[in-house]
Amino acid sequence: MSITNEKELEGIKLISSVVGITLKKMRDYAKVGMSTKELDLYGKSILESYGAKSAPKLTYQFPGWTCISVNEEVAHGIPSSKKILNNGDLVNIDVSAELNGFWADNGGSFVLGNDLNQFSPLVKASKEILKKAILHIKHGTKISDIGFLIETESKKRGFKVIKNLAGHGVGRSLHEAPENILNCRDPFNKKRFKKNSVVAIETFISTDSSYAVELKDGWTLVGNKGGYVTQHEHTILITKDEPIILTASNEIWN
Repeated sequence: MSITNEKELEGIKLISSVVGITLKKMRDYAKVGMSTKELDLYGKSILESYGAKSAPKLTYQFPGWTCISVNEEVAHGIPSSKKILNNGDLVNIDVSAELNGFWADNGGSFVLGNDLNQFSPLVKASKEILKKAILHIKHGTKISDIGFLIETESKKRGFKVIKNLAGHGVGRSLHEAPENILNCRDPFNKKRFKKNSVVAIETFISTDSSYAVELKDGWTLVGNKGGYVTQHEHTILITKDEPIILTASNEIWN
């Protein structure tokens, strides 16, 4: 969406703060031995305490309040009482929600407990590349240039990117124009970021795969060549200078 008045700005700031707080609290709440269903219900309780509604449920009838992906799962992991979190797991939580007609989206990957499988470099890369990408965005920046930056920085660190998952506009619905803010350069995308627009920028940094494929459950995504993927995401407001990080409350860069 494009922010046109103070009421809209306050609305998008509020829901962005809510999803950011929810993500942070869920990350802090996650414990070894807990099911992803229990973690999801905790997230549900936080959203409801603010009067917010789960965006994936509202938009797609997703079978969970948040998306929780573990280890080889790239995205859209379904919370389950049978999926138990273990020491050393690579966990991704993606929280998006609606409140008073405004929508925001954010996510983050982290290692639960001890880093038994040396996931930390992948997590660190995702965080740092997201920050570098976001700090390059302002009014007039080419969308394809940000994709090129993300992919180039990933290669420098010995990683790949998932090419068929992308950031997107957000604000009055979960997915809006501009769509396809890719993690790689799209030479056919001539669009530029515009001042006062709200977008969700996200990284998908991968060890082995370049594409995400859907499992038979109709939701869960995994890499086409296996391996692991980390994702970090902020909803931002574009200005003529440095963007405003609307979901800073998630503290994914801390």
